[in-house]
Amino acid sequence: MTIKAVVFDAYGTLYDIQSVAEITEDAFPGYGEIITQVWRIKQLEYTWLRSLMRRYQDFTAVTRDSLAYTLRVLGLAYESEAFERVIEKYLHLDLYPDAADALAALKPRKLAILSNGSPDMLNALVRNTGLDQLLDATISVDAKKVFKPSPEAYELIGEVLGTRPDEVLFVSSNPWDAAGAKAFGLNVAWIERVTPEAMALACVENELVAPLIMFKAIRTQMDELGFVPDHRVRSLSELPGIAARP
Repeated sequence: MTIKAVVFDAYGTLYDIQSVAEITEDAFPGYGEIITQVWRIKQLEYTWLRSLMRRYQDFTAVTRDSLAYTLRVLGLAYESEAFERVIEKYLHLDLYPDAADALAALKPRKLAILSNGSPDMLNALVRNTGLDQLLDATISVDAKKVFKPSPEAYELIGEVLGTRPDEVLFVSSNPWDAAGAKAFGLNVAWIERVTPEAMALACVENELVAPLIMFKAIRTQMDELGFVPDHRVRSLSELPGIAARP
């Protein structure tokens, strides 16, 4: 089946969520890395918990609540100005270096983002990084009031782009997202940016397991959920070749 659309997850796939570490370290010296990792873990957990509880709040609220949790459990007092400065970084996350070129090479296929991000967050981020010139749509799960990996979230792709699942290549570096998309019936490319071998080496080279290594062990490898992605790649630059296959 010909791939007519390529749809990307945003956070961790096109945008480097670890790029918040510089601002968290600046705001809370000595705590930047642990804040960054706990914040992301709780951010994801809150999306799943709120979906299961059917108590949806958008990703802006989830992001703020998970940062507040992180600072509280680490015993860090803060002024509202410092809190807002850290939150603001989510509107200016760094693009992965190969993102823009990969998207350009995938034209003339339809290109879109499907993200848990709220519309305001996503639209600002896409505009601030210039991807608005390449994308045909920026789709937020807010339209369904449920977070990925709920099937209802992936339904938005067909509703917005007018495609069938087998005509779409869905791209994510988040294993839980790749599994959810595959369970829904999409063609899936999983970006494996961190290998088990790299994590094992990092553990051997350090007496203590650093927060970033722990985060990678928890969040960067394919989950045992019974759904295997169609393609396992190391970078976005591999996608044009995959999408061109008959």
